[in-house]
Amino acid sequence: MHLPNLHGRVAYVFADDNFDVDLIVGIKNIRLTDEDEMARVAMQAYDRDFASSVRPGDLLVGGCNFGYGHPHYPPMIAMRKLGIAGVIAESFSPGYWLGEIAEGFPQISCPGILGLVERWDDIEVDWERTLVVNHTTGRCLNFTPLNRSAVAMLEAGGLISYLKTTHQIQSA
Repeated sequence: MHLPNLHGRVAYVFADDNFDVDLIVGIKNIRLTDEDEMARVAMQAYDRDFASSVRPGDLLVGGCNFGYGHPHYPPMIAMRKLGIAGVIAESFSPGYWLGEIAEGFPQISCPGILGLVERWDDIEVDWERTLVVNHTTGRCLNFTPLNRSAVAMLEAGGLISYLKTTHQIQSA
């Protein structure tokens, strides 16, 4: 595996199970297409200063079945635009997980993550050792290793890049 470790702060903890990511931008904004506008409205219902507080490399943490609901893309497009590097959750909704892996956005299943971190903790995802390390507390926890196809998609930057690379598909 040649994925670079993810190292950042816990930008937000979504502790509720079955969190619908559409709530990140708000249902009324789910049809937005402009990335800057998506980023501007992101997290307004949770933390009005979120956009100015996050730094590139920060991570989101979620509970069980994170991404429940319809897997719309604007919420996570907004998170990537703000510099969020990935999501670590107790578990994921399968449709959401696959869609975001296909976009090249790391999704790490880590049972027990809610007990390991708090908002703004300095954490690292060590792919090689399959560990989430909390540098703030010195504690760590194993995460569920990704399957080979998920790793390949992340290494390539997403499904489209993976297909172009592995099948030598030419752009139109």
